[in-house]
Amino acid sequence: MSEPLPREIRCVLIPSAGVRLLLPNAAVAEVITLAGVEPVADAPSWLLGRIAWRGWSIPLVSFDHVASPADDAPVQATRVAVLKAVGRHPDMPYLAVLIHGFPRLATLNAELLLPTHDGHDLPFGVRARVLVRDDTAVIPDLEALENTLVEMLAVA
Repeated sequence: MSEPLPREIRCVLIPSAGVRLLLPNAAVAEVITLAGVEPVADAPSWLLGRIAWRGWSIPLVSFDHVASPADDAPVQATRVAVLKAVGRHPDMPYLAVLIHGFPRLATLNAELLLPTHDGHDLPFGVRARVLVRDDTAVIPDLEALENTLVEMLAVA
């Protein structure tokens, strides 16, 4: 007999360029200060380069293409959320996302998470737009991001 699905899930809301990313808490390995970024030749605008983290050279992506911060938004210190990769690519077990501010923990259930899809195509790297209590957020499509990065960076 299979285990029943949990009624609640621990999540994290991560502020990133005018939008909040919603991820399971278990997906976040660490939040670090942004250090040197090694550029990647011919990269799309959402791939900022690679960063060194615990002996790995991991891709750093941005969600600036999803929503831009308001002109009057306060400048927040730039950090990086290192995420555990969902794919099974041994040379890319992590990827990093540029964030602004501090992630916020939340415990969610089905009643607190409402889809807000308006019928328009979702931007690359976004699986869904949702309303979490009073906050709008996007659920990133980590699988699509990883598959694209693996092809682009020739990671086997």
